Amino acid sequence: MVNRGIILQARTGSTRLSGKILLKLPFGSNTLVIEHVIKRCKKVAGINNIILATTTQRSDDILEDTAISEGVKIFRGNKENVLERSYYAAKKNKLDIIVRLTADNPCIDPQLVNSTLKKHIEGIWDYTATEGYPLGLDIEVFNFNTLEEAYKNAEKDYEKEHVTPYIYMNPQIFKINKVKAPKELYAPDIRITLDTEEDYTLLCAVFDYLYPKNEYFNAYDIVNLFKEKPWLKKINKKVIQKKTFDTLKEELKEAVKILDLQDLKRASKILEEIISHEKD
Repeated sequence: MVNRGIILQARTGSTRLSGKILLKLPFGSNTLVIEHVIKRCKKVAGINNIILATTTQRSDDILEDTAISEGVKIFRGNKENVLERSYYAAKKNKLDIIVRLTADNPCIDPQLVNSTLKKHIEGIWDYTATEGYPLGLDIEVFNFNTLEEAYKNAEKDYEKEHVTPYIYMNPQIFKINKVKAPKELYAPDIRITLDTEEDYTLLCAVFDYLYPKNEYFNAYDIVNLFKEKPWLKKINKKVIQKKTFDTLKEELKEAVKILDLQDLKRASKILEEIISHEKD
């Protein structure tokens, strides 16, 4: 039997919003962000294991307690090298196919995970990822031998920190599939991931509107809500998603965007001058 499992990447430390996955959602409720994510993972069909993959840091002991109380498996590994953590979590649990999700996405859609997993298996792909959906509904699916090859060959820090860059940046090695959002769900400008206080405020509003009607509200419900209430986007409009960069020049260009958003024009201008002299 093919062993399919979800590796749920989680830790309590965060540079922008510490302890974010332990926040109550919606505000004033009794349910934590991480609990919402685990409950949604349990709704995914055809999954044999759900593994909460966290660090060996003492601050993440609470996540081990959460895994036990929620009846899912726990794996604790390297804090910085998340690729290594994911690899050993998959190896220990003898997974053949891995669905990679992150604990800061409390709106993940089980139906979308089901369909993405099915397309990955039917197409005999090495790696499958969604594209064009709201940020926070992202799904990655890959085979164990694909993960193992990445683990053995990835050398750059960002490849180890973010798990899959070595895979999707090497299409000449791996058979890669992109599951693009249909027209009615294409909404990459909607941000429903949790990384800042503004994100948390928005998620509280989304849950206030949708959760009482259906605790497992889906991608259609989310997109339709934003169509009805477009002002919601303004809540976290200025939040910039963290990215990985191959060169210093790319990172400096992103820094200019951030400075411009904060109206720090003099600093932005100086940085642009530095970029003009920086090699790719």
